[in-house]
Amino acid sequence: MKRIYPCFTPYGQAFNSARLNEACRIYEKMVEDDTVICLTIAGALTPAGVGGAIIELMKRGLIDFIISTGANLYHDIHFALDLPVYKGSHSVDDRELAKEGIVRIYDIFLPYETLFKTDEYLQNCLDIEGKFSTAEIHYHIGRKLLKEKKPAYSILAMAAKYNIPIYCPSPGDSSIGMNIAYLKAKGKNISVDVEKDVLETASFIHFSKKSGAVILGGGAPKNFFMQTQPMLSQILKLKAKGHDYFIQITSDSPHYGGLSGATPHEAISWKKIDAESKTHVTIYGDCTIVAPLLFEKVKNMKRKHKELYRKRGEFLKKLMDDIANL
Repeated sequence: MKRIYPCFTPYGQAFNSARLNEACRIYEKMVEDDTVICLTIAGALTPAGVGGAIIELMKRGLIDFIISTGANLYHDIHFALDLPVYKGSHSVDDRELAKEGIVRIYDIFLPYETLFKTDEYLQNCLDIEGKFSTAEIHYHIGRKLLKEKKPAYSILAMAAKYNIPIYCPSPGDSSIGMNIAYLKAKGKNISVDVEKDVLETASFIHFSKKSGAVILGGGAPKNFFMQTQPMLSQILKLKAKGHDYFIQITSDSPHYGGLSGATPHEAISWKKIDAESKTHVTIYGDCTIVAPLLFEKVKNMKRKHKELYRKRGEFLKKLMDDIANL
């Protein structure tokens, strides 16, 4: 890895290698400017092994909050519990896998027993009652995982350790949400406060000096971060200028009209990105290849953890006061 990065000079590169170069420099600038940095994670990148690279940045204070699909967080639990996740093949008879009790995520194999044990763990772990933000639910799970076999391999556990809040924009669209639904069906008083998620994430941005994101893929996690700006300006009628920094790694193209491929330039029209900002870049590539390269380049940097989970109540109260004073 060390031999790669001396080549990352401002000149002599093109195509996506040049965009990766830009992304490395933008990330370094985010850290130097004490930016509130959000990592958004689409799809199911944790079973693919990207979680390890993410955890290295979390340890160093280089990620302040996370927005993720529920799939990433559910499969993250397997690693803390030391449950089997296998390297398989995409070229296989799925009928045979089904007979053997194995599910497939492209070339990753998960025994049903891994899923069943994770479900059982969640049902026992969620021993709380009331209405909670997804950050509160994930923090509760993370605190429990810190006592399990391999917490150092879990994003949820390390987020709880470093007070990094994790939000899920579509909590019902995952096995964590399905297990919460099961508990509710069994008479437990537990539900998700999605409005609190919207307000808390908006408050982080409202009271930050600068804000930016590293977007892995796109989808709902990407939009949930990007919408914090129109939430402040369009809905709450508060002053907001757009995000200062934007790094996206995606395999999607803009011309199909989907959000995952939407460029930062398009986001300027929505006032999601500061119109004067020059610190935004899109890398077209595979997150499982590009993200570890980017993270390896910046992981030698370090800063104090912002501990936004611990401070989220304070920020939310200040936001509500600002709304009341309009």
